[in-house]
Amino acid sequence: MAIRFDGRVAIVTGAGNGLGRAHALGLASRGAKVVVNDFGGARDGSGGSLTPAENVVEEIRKAGGTAIADGADVSNFEQVKAMVERATKEWGSVDLLCANAGILRDKSFGKMDLADFAKVLQVHLVGTFYCCKAVWEGMRERNYGRIVLTTSSSGLYGNFGQANYGAAKSGMIGLMNVLAEEGRKNNVRVNTISPTAATRMTEELLPPQALSLMKPEAITPAVEYLLSEDAPTRTIMGAGAGSFAVIRIMETEGINLPPSEWTPDAIAAHFTEISDMSTAKALENAFQQTQKYVTQAAARAGVKL
Repeated sequence: MAIRFDGRVAIVTGAGNGLGRAHALGLASRGAKVVVNDFGGARDGSGGSLTPAENVVEEIRKAGGTAIADGADVSNFEQVKAMVERATKEWGSVDLLCANAGILRDKSFGKMDLADFAKVLQVHLVGTFYCCKAVWEGMRERNYGRIVLTTSSSGLYGNFGQANYGAAKSGMIGLMNVLAEEGRKNNVRVNTISPTAATRMTEELLPPQALSLMKPEAITPAVEYLLSEDAPTRTIMGAGAGSFAVIRIMETEGINLPPSEWTPDAIAAHFTEISDMSTAKALENAFQQTQKYVTQAAARAGVKL
């Protein structure tokens, strides 16, 4: 059965260009009513215009879909709240959120201005928090919500010149982990996409032949799946050029050392065993880690828990 979004209302941020535009068009083509949000600024976040969002709305309407344009700046909570209120008034609810908006202000760490670090975090991470916060209560009250955050390999794995962007993007994982946990009982599922595509943000980094393989439309199926009725929760999906993968944060089983060996020298001596990835597992919540360490310590001490 084809995945559809008939009767669902979606907000896609940063939807005037690139990935967001592809996601908005894709969701609308599958029946969602879409708020096409875009501040309409340059790649570094300067300027601002509703034209990019209006152009995408026009595309959606020409194809027979339903959409409205919104120019809210995601780093301004009052504007984000007003956008959600407007969508709710217009269509009755907000069921789906794809938090995609972002800017780039790349510089090597030594040369990075404090303002450029703060602004990138404000738009990406704080802006995503604002969007989630504005839709959260409505989703919980209706016992239905699907949220997709946007991370990046720059945050998950690192990339030169992107300390601000990488920090913001890895912060998405922490936000997803907690929201997925808190949303579970009200059927609010929260996932994260890690996309790589030919957009304004990557056009200078890749050769033309690579860019031609990396259409933004290749990411949208993963976003649609993660926003669907039967979506998982707390999942990070990598996507690009038609490839799809699941990314997990793993922890080795590790070893427990007796108090006499609580020294850096003992850790150095045992580091091969400590870092043995053949024992690694993805933990489901923070307490699992605590539980594991306490269980190991109790076993060593002969203490019954």
